[in-house]
Formats: sequence, C-alpha cells, structure tokens
Amino acid sequence: MMYRISQLAKACNVNKETIRYYERLGLIPEPTRSDSGYRMYPEDMVQRIGFIKRMQDLGFTLQEIDKLLGVVDRDEVKCKDMYDFTDLKLREIQSKIQDLRKIERMLISLKEKCPENKEMFECPIIETLMEK
Repeated sequence: MMYRISQLAKACNVNKETIRYYERLGLIPEPTRSDSGYRMYPEDMVQRIGFIKRMQDLGFTLQEIDKLLGVVDRDEVKCKDMYDFTDLKLREIQSKIQDLRKIERMLISLKEKCPENKEMFECPIIETLMEK
C-alpha cells in the first residue's frame, strides 16, 4: 500500500509539515511521486515515523535519532555503533538523573522552611533563594 502525505500524516498522527520536515532533515527518504506529482510513501514509513516520534518522546533529539537511523540504514558495524551510542546516551541520562535528584533535595529543603502560616507577607523560600 502506498500513502499520500495526508494519509501518512493521519496514520502517524502527525502534521503534514512534520513529514516534510523529516524529509528535509533526511530522517525519512524523499518519496517517489505519482504521475500527477503527489508524494507517495511506502507502508514502512508509518513504522519509521512512529519510531521517530517514540524516540522523541523518550527525550532523544532529532540529531540523535538521525544517528540511530543512520546506524540502522547504512552502517556496516551496526552492533558496535549501536552499543557506543547506547552507552553514551545512558551516561547522559544517568547524569541528568543525578541533577534531578539534587534539585529534588533542594526543593524538599526549601519546602521544609515554609512555616505553618502560609499567609505571611515574608516568604522563607524566597528569602532562601535570594541569599548569596
């Protein structure tokens, strides 16, 4: 089955402009054209665009997704490249988790400074944040 851009957009739950943008970035290949000039996409584009959207939802950038797709599409040493990519992304996420835990501890500490009477004019949280 072949899809026109509007059909593909609907099947993937994205905007037509998103598909055109992915084409410009090289995330999806330029489609063939019908005799009347319509873009015609193969059925596997639904899966590919779904993969791109899932990866974005997981926090991957389009540049990272392009690299992943490059490994899948082109690289000869797929396993090593995928391992290196995964290892790097894992370290980045672990670092972000550490940062988020620090922020969490800071917010808990700030919250504990708040008195029972929350109708006060002076706010201990703001005062703490304003300290140098």
